[in-house]
Amino acid sequence: MRTLAVLLALPAALAYAQSSQPPASQEPPAQPPAASAPEPAETTVEQTASPELVGQLVTQLSITPHQAQGAAGTLFGLAKTKLGPADFGKVASAVPNMEGLLKAAPAADTKLSALDMIAGKAGVGGLGAVAGVASTLTKLGLKPDQIAKLAPTLVKAVQSKGGAEVAALLQGAFK
Repeated sequence: MRTLAVLLALPAALAYAQSSQPPASQEPPAQPPAASAPEPAETTVEQTASPELVGQLVTQLSITPHQAQGAAGTLFGLAKTKLGPADFGKVASAVPNMEGLLKAAPAADTKLSALDMIAGKAGVGGLGAVAGVASTLTKLGLKPDQIAKLAPTLVKAVQSKGGAEVAALLQGAFK
């Protein structure tokens, strides 16, 4: 009989103990929350790694400076993997603060989707190698039509600074 009483009392005691403690989500915070910092304003063209180049992309593609800087970094990162060091050096010399642009690129997926790899190899939609980084560019909020215009716009901007030879090197990296 005593065992039965203990077996009945124990669950009741546990249930009471749990109900008398407030749920973790309802506990008051130990400290008052610190005043939250205001959201940083959207990056302006002047605050980007390469204002002249970013400004051209913003104007011609109707994208934000943040998108333009990240997209340029992504495509230059692609070019860096496709070109030899000497050729990429020529491209980099035509672009002020290339390292800043490369750092502004969003992190690429370490595992490319099979679709990205196939698209990149096949040059789907006339994008050539750019199709292989399309998922990274969509992370920036770029639309397919903007992605399609990105490489030619970037090549044109580089040509204005580095000449036809440098532009041809970059264009070749995107095929």
